[in-house]
Amino acid sequence: MPTADDQYLDVLQNIEFGIVTVYRERAEMSDYAVMRMLEALIDRYTAEKIGRPPRDFGLSGVERVLLSTVRRICEWRLGRERAPDGWSSAEGMAPEPKTVDQIILCLKRVLKSAKRWNKEGGRQGYLDFITRFVR
Repeated sequence: MPTADDQYLDVLQNIEFGIVTVYRERAEMSDYAVMRMLEALIDRYTAEKIGRPPRDFGLSGVERVLLSTVRRICEWRLGRERAPDGWSSAEGMAPEPKTVDQIILCLKRVLKSAKRWNKEGGRQGYLDFITRFVR
């Protein structure tokens, strides 16, 4: 059975690119900020799906910047927004839109990875791990 890594590699890469973009601008950022942002974004899309208001996570400044950046990428992948500034799709075409369930699955997969690498590498273990692969 295919995994999220197999089926949605492009979406996972887009999400992690957004995370790394913010990290490169804010080197003090921690894995904890990423995990809180991912939990808030998962809650936001889950709330949308079931018709309830999203919870208030009381995100810090960097967590709000992360949320805004990654949410814009998710909205683009859902087919709701244009590509983020500076991004160009092949031949100007947008990728095939994903469903909210697919986006939630991808966000949960990134959260699982963040928890794993944080446990293994400490405060910025996940961030240091993904920056080796994201250009």
